[in-house]
Amino acid sequence: MAGTALLAAALTACSGGGDGGTGKTGTAELKPKAPMAVSVNLTGDQVKAGEPVTVTIAEGKLAQVKVTDAKGAELPGKISDDGRTWTSERKAAPGAEYKVEAQNTESQSATAQFKTSAADKVNKVSINTPKGSTVGVAMPVSIVFDNPVTNKAEVEKQLKVTTSNNTEGSWGWIKDYSGNDRVDWRPKEYWKSGTDVKVEMNLNGVDSGKGGGLFAKDYNTEFKIGKDRRIEVSLDTKKMSVTEDGQALKTIPVSAGTPGGKKASWSGKMVIMTKEGTIRMDSQTVGLDDAYDKMVDYSMRLTWSGMYAHAAPWNSGNFGRTNSSSGCVGMSDADAKDFFAQSQIGDPFEVVGSGSKGNADLGNGYGEWNLSWDQWKAKSALSGTPQNG
Repeated sequence: MAGTALLAAALTACSGGGDGGTGKTGTAELKPKAPMAVSVNLTGDQVKAGEPVTVTIAEGKLAQVKVTDAKGAELPGKISDDGRTWTSERKAAPGAEYKVEAQNTESQSATAQFKTSAADKVNKVSINTPKGSTVGVAMPVSIVFDNPVTNKAEVEKQLKVTTSNNTEGSWGWIKDYSGNDRVDWRPKEYWKSGTDVKVEMNLNGVDSGKGGGLFAKDYNTEFKIGKDRRIEVSLDTKKMSVTEDGQALKTIPVSAGTPGGKKASWSGKMVIMTKEGTIRMDSQTVGLDDAYDKMVDYSMRLTWSGMYAHAAPWNSGNFGRTNSSSGCVGMSDADAKDFFAQSQIGDPFEVVGSGSKGNADLGNGYGEWNLSWDQWKAKSALSGTPQNG
């Protein structure tokens, strides 16, 4: 019995060795590879939006990762130095369905899916420069938000201005005349005529911060800088001078706001905001009781609070002589018609001389040109970061 047991043990010991040609040597090395496995930080059908997507491989290294929504839009991202994780550069947007496709360095692949829930509150923007527009050399890029923005730095990081000539400029945060948060991009100096400008607002999925909600889409626009046309009104001489490309073009007699009190004109550097043409002007809407209520031709807005350049034929006896308007810059019908036709939205409009009520608030129009370059840059939430366009 003892001999039988030993023999069995001996046979068992030898059975794992090579037998000179059975082809069974090293069978462990020929086992199929384990399937690639990845995990995604966002899972399920009710994922909270506003977070970056992180994909982690269980074993091995990632070669590439693609995360797309139902419309085919891709979230850009980067693989970590150790090859173990991929993180999206942008946040997952609200109300979206995402597909994750990953590949490792062994050419294996894995997929995953998730859906984000709709945002409880959505923030939206309004921008002042429509696609394809041509504007004057003082026009800033101006973005007004529907809801408050407390994560200003996070939002500003997603805003990009690209220009055809590497124009230097900076974002700056101010309060709009409406009371809403607003961010403007102003060049260091007035734009150069002919500059092409592209603005990208990659805000989809970004959190505005407390009380502001998430953004649910991206925005973009492109515009061009037109002729270099500049206007200066002297309250002292009661004349308006117009230059183009640095050359004097025309001098127009005007009557500006009555010095002292509410009817004085604003002074400083302003911008032609809109060309509104024939509009009804009612003094009661700007806190001047019943001083006037009339239809006014060739009207161009300079401030949200109601300062315009326009035709004022009823005041013709004062053009070039006396400042006697209710705050606007008035001129003859003929001069106003020509001035309106030649002017561009975005042309700089500066008022100098004595008798004004000072500069309007920054958000009451485009008042940023009254600040020095350093003062303006300091209003960026990313102050100190190079922001050439």
